[in-house]
Amino acid sequence: MDHAAVAVNPSPIRVLAHFTPGDKVLDFLAPHQDWLDVRFCAEDDDATFYRELPTAEVLWHVLRPISGEDLQRGLRLRLVHKLGAGVNTIDVDTANRLGILVANMPGANAPSVAEGTVLLMLATLRRLLELDQATRAGRGWPSDASLGETVRDIGGCTVGLLGYGNVAQRVEKIVIAMGAEPSRVLHTSTGDTGHPRWRSLPDLLAASDIVSLHLPLTDATHGLLDRKALASMRPGAVIVNTARGAIIDEPALVEALRTGALAAAGLDVFAEEPVPADNPLLALPNVVLTPHVSWYTVDTMRRYLGMAVENCRRIRDGEALAHVVNAVK
Repeated sequence: MDHAAVAVNPSPIRVLAHFTPGDKVLDFLAPHQDWLDVRFCAEDDDATFYRELPTAEVLWHVLRPISGEDLQRGLRLRLVHKLGAGVNTIDVDTANRLGILVANMPGANAPSVAEGTVLLMLATLRRLLELDQATRAGRGWPSDASLGETVRDIGGCTVGLLGYGNVAQRVEKIVIAMGAEPSRVLHTSTGDTGHPRWRSLPDLLAASDIVSLHLPLTDATHGLLDRKALASMRPGAVIVNTARGAIIDEPALVEALRTGALAAAGLDVFAEEPVPADNPLLALPNVVLTPHVSWYTVDTMRRYLGMAVENCRRIRDGEALAHVVNAVK
């Protein structure tokens, strides 16, 4: 299939949206219902998913992995549109073979993920959960003297960003606005970019009080922060991950947090999602956890839906699609 010349389709575009909508989502889509037939399916409702999939032309995909077998059941599928940037949850190789386009939405969630990242930075640096629990239990006064020995301001920290895409660059602007010295906001990526604050990964880990992950999950980044890398971080450092859980070796992270080699972690993503009840991270007091929702705001959903509807319009009108990431055979 040549995505640069998609055939005009005069009938309504059938979309399977793999998430549960709220009223604002339905209100946004209402003006397009004369040409866009959107069917919704909760991510954990496989019965509905497999009933609707064979007739869907477009799949709006969020997080529940889309396997090659799923794609084969999509008998009319023309496009899998990721509501987000990372397409590691889609079997792109099978999509290529079947002639199904895969598109993403680069930058659409960057403002929300950047703010969620800084939220986790602050929660870990300021020992937010511990103080909340102490206050609720009547143990907040007198103040814990260790606060003055451990709690940090972002402005006093060296911030290391793993990756330097849309989210990381927004995080950089926020932490600098909060008082971080620009010369102490470092980043690393796949190669030396020539940027004055680029550092190799070992140098960045050794220098940073806060390490924040903003990389896609690939073969090269899987387990990137292993036991050796975590051991090279500064004593008392915190780590924040709003990218993908498997970039960090979770057992090694648990060990570093238990022993105090790392002060704390703020995690929005995990190696296995949903997180199993026996994951040891859940029992650690120096970990702040959120369920892969740093992107999930009214504002991001509005941007997602706008881009999703626009690509459906392009299918309808026979135009080239935006943000296609694969090359179909």
